[in-house]
Amino acid sequence: MRLRIYEVDVPIHDTRHPHRHGVHVFTGVADSPATALRRAHEVYDAALAAHTAGLEIPGKQPDSWGARGLRPGWQLEWPAAKAAPWHNPVSWTVRNDFAL
Repeated sequence: MRLRIYEVDVPIHDTRHPHRHGVHVFTGVADSPATALRRAHEVYDAALAAHTAGLEIPGKQPDSWGARGLRPGWQLEWPAAKAAPWHNPVSWTVRNDFAL
């Protein structure tokens, strides 16, 4: 089993203003895209439950997953979520085609 950092991108929309939409991004360590999707969903559910109960949102878990920037009133579209290995856009090992 090889652990690596994954990124999970979940489309979101504002339930009060349907024209407003975006992507909520989660990152953390997992052994597969399926595990990454599951962990992202779990930490989001825990953050939402804490917020709803008036508690502080939990921080990062030992496996590096966490949910920050919770947006009340925004709906996450979990069926459309995508998980893939995370690539650091500023890594010196990755060619970037933009000027600094």
